[in-house]
Amino acid sequence: MNNMKASKGYRAFQCINTVIMILVIFVTLYPFIYLVAQSFSSDAAVSAGKVTLLPIDFNLNTYKYILRDNQFFKYYFNTIAYTVVSTFISVSFTALLAYPLSKPRLRLNKVITPMVVFTMYFAGGTIPNYIVVTQWLGLQDSVWSIILPNAISTFNLLVMKSFFAGLPEELEEAASIDGMDTYRIFVKIILPLSKPIIATMCLFYMVGMWNEWFTPMLYLDSKDKWPIALYVRQLVEGANNTEIGSSADASSVQATLKSATMVLTSIPIMCVYPFVQKYFVQGNDDWSSKRLKIIPKNTRKLKIRK
Repeated sequence: MNNMKASKGYRAFQCINTVIMILVIFVTLYPFIYLVAQSFSSDAAVSAGKVTLLPIDFNLNTYKYILRDNQFFKYYFNTIAYTVVSTFISVSFTALLAYPLSKPRLRLNKVITPMVVFTMYFAGGTIPNYIVVTQWLGLQDSVWSIILPNAISTFNLLVMKSFFAGLPEELEEAASIDGMDTYRIFVKIILPLSKPIIATMCLFYMVGMWNEWFTPMLYLDSKDKWPIALYVRQLVEGANNTEIGSSADASSVQATLKSATMVLTSIPIMCVYPFVQKYFVQGNDDWSSKRLKIIPKNTRKLKIRK
């Protein structure tokens, strides 16, 4: 088998597939490469449209100007705090709801699951949500107004539910025989086996919260509570041109300010992604070898009784 040569058709397919993948990668990465090149270029080069893949008139004036702005770091740390708290709450709530919904033996699942799916297609809308958050819950200008309303994503819930449903029932049966209740089974058996889906959900919720700007714009009145996305939006819309244009340094970086800010705000997600992306290609099979290590006594007892 190893000595068999690939056919011409297969080699042609490989070449075409490689070319297509290179083009897709280039199209995907080009916007970010352009932002990086623009952020390190001079204002005149950007205004003249000379920047493509490489910086023109390389300089660090834009980054120096941004890093001297204390507001940038304040919004930056606000976003980090919001993202960490929101991700923990969202993943916890999603797992706690997805686990019981993955059990067909629970009778109410036939009613609750369609209701959950219904919310994915028919949302309440912006105005009803605004009334609920501000008037009924009284969360106007509160950090919880941007965390709690989006705590559970229906799509993420269904994905996690499918993962839990794919775990073998024998593990839970063995644990029950050993005297473990439902909560201990969930914490000590299900969650350790669910690291791939938990890491995936963390990344989904983290990216969503990090890029969120519409919800904070609706509910946060105090500028001190702004996330970095609102600060970037302000720059993109040119709302702070009066503040920027007042200094000599700022006049030389206006055209590159937006690009540099976007690059800086993308760094945390790019740093986290390499540690999480391996779980995208890891499935349940990678954890099957660890099942007996988690509950060896239970498995032996189950086999003996059978």
